[in-house]
Amino acid sequence: MAAYLQWRRFVFFDKELVKEPLGNDGAAPGAAPASGPAASKFFCLPPGITVCDSGRGSLVFGDMEGQIWFLPRSLQLTGFQAYKLRVTHLYQLKQHNILASVGEDEEGINPLVKIWNLEKRDGGNPLCTRIFPAIPGTEPTVVSCLTVHENLNFMAIGFTDGSVTLNKGDITRDRHSKTQILHKGNYPVTGLAFRQAGKTTHLFVVTTENVQSYTVSGKDYPRMELDIHGCGLRCSALSDPSQDLQFIVAGDECVYLYQPDERGPCFAFEGHKLIAHWFRGYLVIVSRDRKVSPKSEFTSRDSQSSDKQLLNIYDLCNKFIAYSTVFEDVVDVLAEWGSLYVLTRDGRLHALQEKDTQTKLEMLFKKNLFEMAINLAKSQHLDSDGLAQIFMQYGDHLYSKGNHDGAVQQYIRTIGKLEPSYVIRKFLDAQRIHNLTAYLQTLHRQSLANADHTTLLLNCYTKLKDSSKLEEFIKTKSESEVHFDVETAIKVLRQAGYYSHALYLAENHAHHEWYLKIQLEDIKNYQEALRYIGKLPFEQAESNMKRYGKTLMHHIPEQTTQLLKGLCTDYCPSVEGRGEREALGCRANSEEFIPIFANNPRELKAFLEHMSEVQPDSPQGIYDTLLELRLQNWAHEEDPQVKEKLHAEAISLLRSGRFSNVFDKALVLCQMHDFQDGVLYLYEQGKLFQQIMHYHMQHEQYRQVIAVCERHGEQEPSLWEQALSYFARKEEDCKEYVAAVLKHIENKNLMPPLLVVQTLAHNSTATLSVIRDYLVQKLQKQSQQIAQDELRVRRYREETTRIRQEIQELKASPKIFQKTKCSICNSALELPSVHFLCGHSFHQHCFESYSESDADCPTCLPENRKVMDMIRAQEQKRDLHDQFQHQLKCSNDSFSVIADYFGRGVFNKLTLLTDPPTARLPPSLEAGLQRDLLMHSRRGT
Repeated sequence: MAAYLQWRRFVFFDKELVKEPLGNDGAAPGAAPASGPAASKFFCLPPGITVCDSGRGSLVFGDMEGQIWFLPRSLQLTGFQAYKLRVTHLYQLKQHNILASVGEDEEGINPLVKIWNLEKRDGGNPLCTRIFPAIPGTEPTVVSCLTVHENLNFMAIGFTDGSVTLNKGDITRDRHSKTQILHKGNYPVTGLAFRQAGKTTHLFVVTTENVQSYTVSGKDYPRMELDIHGCGLRCSALSDPSQDLQFIVAGDECVYLYQPDERGPCFAFEGHKLIAHWFRGYLVIVSRDRKVSPKSEFTSRDSQSSDKQLLNIYDLCNKFIAYSTVFEDVVDVLAEWGSLYVLTRDGRLHALQEKDTQTKLEMLFKKNLFEMAINLAKSQHLDSDGLAQIFMQYGDHLYSKGNHDGAVQQYIRTIGKLEPSYVIRKFLDAQRIHNLTAYLQTLHRQSLANADHTTLLLNCYTKLKDSSKLEEFIKTKSESEVHFDVETAIKVLRQAGYYSHALYLAENHAHHEWYLKIQLEDIKNYQEALRYIGKLPFEQAESNMKRYGKTLMHHIPEQTTQLLKGLCTDYCPSVEGRGEREALGCRANSEEFIPIFANNPRELKAFLEHMSEVQPDSPQGIYDTLLELRLQNWAHEEDPQVKEKLHAEAISLLRSGRFSNVFDKALVLCQMHDFQDGVLYLYEQGKLFQQIMHYHMQHEQYRQVIAVCERHGEQEPSLWEQALSYFARKEEDCKEYVAAVLKHIENKNLMPPLLVVQTLAHNSTATLSVIRDYLVQKLQKQSQQIAQDELRVRRYREETTRIRQEIQELKASPKIFQKTKCSICNSALELPSVHFLCGHSFHQHCFESYSESDADCPTCLPENRKVMDMIRAQEQKRDLHDQFQHQLKCSNDSFSVIADYFGRGVFNKLTLLTDPPTARLPPSLEAGLQRDLLMHSRRGT
């Protein structure tokens, strides 16, 4: 029970008398009167008004003369004669233009109910669609109250004898309506109200002594007794949905609220209640201070003294009195056009206009009633921006009063609307760190915090050393519940020294780099860092090993090497890792991890050997590094047995064929480490016979020089010439080696004898006996060659003399053709025939079939063509030479001329049909061959 004396009073309504309209364009009720002589006077209703109601845009009044009056918003009063004597009750439906009335047409207890259709007219008056007597049973009694359901299917009438009749069906027609007595009692019925909840309809019945409810939508109309005390006439009302459609009963001591099946809250509003009304969430009570029994309302109402009557407007949700004023002789309270109207006995209407929400809030702000302002704003359905503004003002007020705990609670309610920096600046003082923490926590829970807010909150936790709150903040169940920037949180926790918390965040939210940074740089837990990398997916494990591999290799080389081996072969994350969906068989480029082993040669060797064995197609850098490492070990080893083993390993690696594409690199490595066997092997593989020769010459290995010449002399004959020059420069006795070289040079005819003599002339130890055999053999061959040449010259001369004689005979003597066979078909020669001076004869038809030209012999043509081609080639070559020399002298860019001729193939060797297919012959033999061909061709012609 709430005592109304504790409720604060406000003036949330403006009160004024309704004025007469000005001319035809009258002002709305409640408008301020005009000033000056043209100001209207107060509006006044006709005397004798006894009942009234409102709805459908009009105020409806009934008087003692039987007339019903309608007052629209224009204040143009109209009426009609509804009853012959008086109107006692009116009920205007809100959703239909239907008016129900109770009145008397004749003296005596004979009340009649009339249903009026205000939309239809009958002779200018509203159409009366139904009339029926309102007496229950046979005994006459007086009607005390009336109510109609908005669906037009229920109408209830209460009587002073305690009975209630229920009309069920269409109340506007007699045919479709059925009347029955719903309730009988011993106390007068003072109030009725229908309540609709879904498909269920309840009827509240209140008398002077009790409150009951009936379920009228079903059968048998079950009844429930709700209370054993009642109220006077017009002291009950039905609330709106804001109060859950509760039935309000205003007793002299308390106001009770009822549900259809139970009693609700109770409010202690003292004073004798005269009228109870519900208006837009407010309870309107008109009461007298002195207590008078409600029963007197039926007997001595007119004899009541005209004391002052108090009108209070209560806000039951927010627990305050919105307005309170005093009237004299209130007839009734009406609600229409968004305002309250109070009708007094003198016929005047008093308008109570509710102030707007902002005005009411400002009034509360001035009195620092912020809690009440918040409740009022919520009940008025103020938007979130408006509520946030109230919360901010309330927080500022509490902050100024020193109530920082209360202030931060209000500021928390502004999150999402008020800029967080406004609040944060107020609590940055170290003494308010608890308040700041509470605000930042809520800011993060609503996912409205940025990285700076996260940093500030974590700093608050660390300064407070509140580990429990810190763990609660960071240990969320899933990533979807994270309300902060994880990376920022990790940075702050790491800086503050909360490494375990930072590691938890980094591991749970897959910030692998931060996890490894903390483990390696702060905690120095290298084993854990390596284990963590081993359970990462392939791409992340690879990148982190490249970043932190050197550090791990320095502290735990063996374990790091094992992980690298797996990473570069067939990597699979550990069972506890997060690589469930990782494709098996991923492998990293092993060459990229070689720099990690910079200071760990033993582990490097193990890694490289493992990769070369397990993965033969490893990158070339693996084999290059392994070769360099083996050569280094071989060069620094002092134990002969171990050195021999390392030597064999290096040679085996060189012979594996892995250095065919990087020959130069392997050769440089062998030369750097003075690995001679490897150098010689690579020289031989690269066909660098000159370098092999020079190597043996530098080391004065004579037999090896001869061996190299014998082994590779066929591929590169100049080796023998170099060997001869080498031995010729030696002052030692090298006759044996010189003789061997000269023998080969003689057999292959590699050098002219004169050049051999000049070469050996530089050696003071080489005597004539060394080259005597060579010179004798050479001279003998030269003698044989001279004899052959002289014989050939003699033969050429004789051939020339013969050809000249033939030419002379052809010029001076006739030519007799004695051929009897055709030179083509070898058949007997017949006329017509063709004869050539060369001695060949042909059938004419054979000649025409096989000849390419009428002037050429088909048999001699191939040989003649070879000679002519040779002559033309020599002439063309001579002409090109002259043209080339001329352009070269006249051109400013000699290089372009040479390049142009190269591109045209001018400098290429001209191959004739007469060229032999074998190697190039000596100059003398080549010239002799050309002469033979030329003479033979001429003889054919």
